[in-house]
Amino acid sequence: MQFYDRAKIFVKAGDGGSGSVHFRREKYVPYGGPDGGDGGRGGSVYLEIDPGLNTLVDYHYRQHHRAGNGGNGFKQRSHGAKGDDIVLRVPAGTVVRTADSEELLADMVDPDQRVMVARGGRGGLGNVHFATSTNQVPREAQKGEPGEERWLTLELKLIADVGLVGFPNAGKSTLLSVVSAARPKIADYPFTTLVPNLGVVAIGEPGSRDDFSFVLADIPGLIEGAAQGAGLGHEFLRHVERTRLLLHLLDGASLEHDPWEGFQAINRELGEYSEALATRPQIVVFNKFDVPEAQERWEAVRQRAEEAGLPVFAISAVTRQGVNELLYFTANRLRELQAEARVEAERSPIPAGPVLRPEPEDAFSISHEQGIYVVRGKRVERMVVMTDQESDEGMARLEHTLQRLGVTKALEEAGVQPGDTVRFGGVELIWGE
Repeated sequence: MQFYDRAKIFVKAGDGGSGSVHFRREKYVPYGGPDGGDGGRGGSVYLEIDPGLNTLVDYHYRQHHRAGNGGNGFKQRSHGAKGDDIVLRVPAGTVVRTADSEELLADMVDPDQRVMVARGGRGGLGNVHFATSTNQVPREAQKGEPGEERWLTLELKLIADVGLVGFPNAGKSTLLSVVSAARPKIADYPFTTLVPNLGVVAIGEPGSRDDFSFVLADIPGLIEGAAQGAGLGHEFLRHVERTRLLLHLLDGASLEHDPWEGFQAINRELGEYSEALATRPQIVVFNKFDVPEAQERWEAVRQRAEEAGLPVFAISAVTRQGVNELLYFTANRLRELQAEARVEAERSPIPAGPVLRPEPEDAFSISHEQGIYVVRGKRVERMVVMTDQESDEGMARLEHTLQRLGVTKALEEAGVQPGDTVRFGGVELIWGE
């Protein structure tokens, strides 16, 4: 069974529609003015949480996702239609990053969360916008702006209150199966659990004061070296990052290692993977207490846990011995942690971060790369890509605007010569006199 908790997808927002070059032609107005309409904006790409999803399998089979293009403008100042947006649904706990720079775009945890990951391009202006007192018949209109496109990586981190960790065969799947409605695959050999399993644990009578429930995650067995990618640990350690509390199961009947030495080994792996996990509250759960060998080891483990200041329980997941006591203690500890988190949030509101001042739209930079002059800047790139290079009026306007923004002077100071190639975003122009 494959658990799809990672995916790489390509998203492309819709291109804006082009503006129209058109003039009024009516029976009694043979030489009417311009009435070309604007193009419609392209559709955008959004991500949204779907509570019914728990894997990213859909994006394993379909990687490319494109929103609709905006419609072109037409006569009588009529605007083109807006392109259709698309909404991609993901499970709660999905982390979204850009594939090239790994920049964090969103952490999808809020059920009402919707995030735009690719913005639709602007529609081009029709020729009605370019009429002046000296040019009453403009034959110029803008092209639509291309929509944003990018590769994204999606990574699922399970959202659970309590995580079960421990070596393979410690009994995590068995415990999950007896305390919740989850039905994980169980067998007596290592790495039976190849995927994380979630179960809801209900405590007390429904509707009573003691009624409490929490989500318990069975994380696949960890081994030494997991933080460096050994075994299955590296793939699944991230699924315990969101938990508030860890139940650390020890195999009391293991013939391969001492239970407490195993406990320390797993904690080392957690700490190497994440400093936050190293300080996550834990409850030590000594499992398989129904086996004589485990009973002989119990006293030594209990003493070591108490010396470390950790709560410790002896249980048998198979016979359910001690399970209820463990669950009630876990529920109470979880309540305490949730209350502490609320108080901390009230006492220490999120500090104001550095003031982010976005660059002015007119800002640009120039570099010389492999024989080509490259101009980067939000406004100047958009202006060039939306200019119709077949229109003399459009190119004249572009030249005037480049001069006004200081781009022409900056290029000349950088050494540009007639015949050199200058790149603006995805458009390359030959520099002339």
